[in-house]
Amino acid sequence: MTISDSKAVKVQIPGMLRDYCHDNSVIAVAPGTVGSALNQLKQEHSALYVSICDETDTVRQHVNVFVNADYVPARTTAGLQRAVAIGD
Repeated sequence: MTISDSKAVKVQIPGMLRDYCHDNSVIAVAPGTVGSALNQLKQEHSALYVSICDETDTVRQHVNVFVNADYVPARTTAGLQRAVAIGD
């Protein structure tokens, strides 16, 4: 899925994970929730996704998720349901 920058949520990719997404520092995903953003990464960047989530589709213990500057407990249902909007 290709999303224009003006309609995208921007996922910042740390340097140590960029080898898994063609050296991109930012990946655009559709607005929705943290969970839907992770699902889009699973579909479009599977090598990156397995570095973020384990075989049960749970965010790995050593991975922290933020929406803007706010920490999101992405290993919880509430965290996965956290909204992400255009510009986040």
